[in-house]
Amino acid sequence: MGAIFLLSWFAQSVAGRVVANEQNALHGQAPQSWLDYVMSPEFWNRTLQNWQSEFLAVGAMVAFSIYLRQRGSSESKPVGLPNHKTAIESE
Repeated sequence: MGAIFLLSWFAQSVAGRVVANEQNALHGQAPQSWLDYVMSPEFWNRTLQNWQSEFLAVGAMVAFSIYLRQRGSSESKPVGLPNHKTAIESE
């Protein structure tokens, strides 16, 4: 998973650099090197925006799964039941 994460982050940096250099060309500015782009606030802003949405989604799933389990959802076993038992076996 770590390798997939690093590869996707690298791909994001390469694609972002291409877009940034296209924008620079439209405005008559010099192109950026990959390292310059990765050190730029634009790269970190885009990265943190992506991560923010993922953390929000995962956090929501965790919070809702806790709420549903405590509310007696038919798809979860009662709180405190050992992991090797299912909700069907406890009835």
